[in-house]
Amino acid sequence: MAAKRRFPRSLTRRQPSGVAWPVIDSPRGTDAWRPLTCKDFEKVGATIAVTPCDVVEEADITFSCVADPQAAKEMVFGNCGVLHCASLEQKGYVEMTSIDADTSHDIVEAVGAKGGRYLEAQIQGSKTQAEEGTLILLAAGDRSLFDDCQSCFKAMSKNSFYLGDIGNASKMNSVLQVVGGVSLAALAEGLALADRAGLSQADLLDVLALTPLASPHLILKGRAMIESSYSTHQPLTHMQKDLKLALGLGDALEQSLPLTATTNEIFKHAKRLGYASHDVSAVYIRARF
Repeated sequence: MAAKRRFPRSLTRRQPSGVAWPVIDSPRGTDAWRPLTCKDFEKVGATIAVTPCDVVEEADITFSCVADPQAAKEMVFGNCGVLHCASLEQKGYVEMTSIDADTSHDIVEAVGAKGGRYLEAQIQGSKTQAEEGTLILLAAGDRSLFDDCQSCFKAMSKNSFYLGDIGNASKMNSVLQVVGGVSLAALAEGLALADRAGLSQADLLDVLALTPLASPHLILKGRAMIESSYSTHQPLTHMQKDLKLALGLGDALEQSLPLTATTNEIFKHAKRLGYASHDVSAVYIRARF
């Protein structure tokens, strides 16, 4: 997805539709890459581009949100990628993929060498929040680009935070995902233990909702666990990927993360059981059986 000053925004290929729709609905024009996945966007006014390079050429600001750090690098360094543009002068590139700090540094150096501005903008939130435009965005990098992106950020999020130097947003996202992932695994084990002990899981959630431990997110996921309702709001595989990135950060900083390591293995096992594309609440399957 990318943005022009008058008619901001173009879509890169594998951008999640939930993130893209609020921006398309805002008063801007949009370009999109990869026709097979962008036809719905074209119907509401987006322009289809052939390659990522074409998107960047046509827009002032490009937003990229793909599967993982390797895919993010391919968007920039790959065939017909961002670096194939003759120049990135007057261009901004915003990376919204969950990536590690090293990958972000590689991208900023490449974009900067061609005269472009770079911002990492990590997403906190679910599919529903993306569709509603109520995500939380954690940004780091070029401050002027952060300011220029405010209209788009306001369309897709309820809050955006500027965290300073490149890498800080990725690190903050990893820390938050550690807290979220470990909490979900603990909730799943608690519900499994309650079931094995003959306790009502519904009663457990009712009591939990009245304690200082309660949060809307945990209660929502807890109800999904006991109802075996795993329609995807936050893919389990995304959480496991983020836990893996957090472990990499811990290794780089020589910070012990034993709970994160164990939680990562729990999510990996849930993936092997066939729940990779299900919601994170499906981690309960691994805890129960």
